[in-house]
Amino acid sequence: MFYILFVVLVVLFLVSAIKILREYERGVIFRLGRVIKTKGPGLIILIPVIDKMVKVSLRLVTMDVPAQDVITRDNVSVKVNAVVYFRVMEPTKATVEVENYLFATSQLAQTTLRSVCGQVELDELLSERDKINTELQSILDKHTDPWGIKVSTVELKHIDLPQEMQRAMARQAEAERERRAKVINAEGEFQAANRLAEAAAIIQQHPEALQLRYLQTIREISSEGNTTTFFPLPIDLFKPFIKKD
Repeated sequence: MFYILFVVLVVLFLVSAIKILREYERGVIFRLGRVIKTKGPGLIILIPVIDKMVKVSLRLVTMDVPAQDVITRDNVSVKVNAVVYFRVMEPTKATVEVENYLFATSQLAQTTLRSVCGQVELDELLSERDKINTELQSILDKHTDPWGIKVSTVELKHIDLPQEMQRAMARQAEAERERRAKVINAEGEFQAANRLAEAAAIIQQHPEALQLRYLQTIREISSEGNTTTFFPLPIDLFKPFIKKD
């Protein structure tokens, strides 16, 4: 009976004393409430009752930031959500300096997202996402550094605009396209007018060029198979009759 009890105690001791940590895990060891060191990965031996271990994962964490109601600097109400990528660099700080680093990082990301997006205008929020992402990452990384956390990337995922604002932007985009079309058309007319002026100057210097153009036009008309053909006559042919009258 004594041997059975001894075996049971040994098994319980081994179960409570021996821990195995994976490659991406670290164990923060508390001895009588005080941190002694961080161990892992691999086999860890603890003193039962005296030692306590808190596991911390070193893998990259992908945290989705819920949509936040934001009023931009030009007083437009939008909903903005983002995603934050971070990892624990110092397991001891992540365990001791903050109660729950995941919850704390999430709350900090939400407040920072509202603050940064509220300082810019809507056009900047839509067109300069890279700049805003960099600013968000810098602020979050600075505030989470005392917790032993490194924020590597922050990305804005979606910006939800009110329906009336979407319609207004659609009208603005359509008006911009019409303006560009009119400018392009006017530019084409201007270039065509310049070419015609150059052609008129050349013909004025070389009148025979007008006769060649006249013959070419007649040839093009006759090749189309029209039943009726109009022959324009130069006004010079009628000058002798006009002078006689």
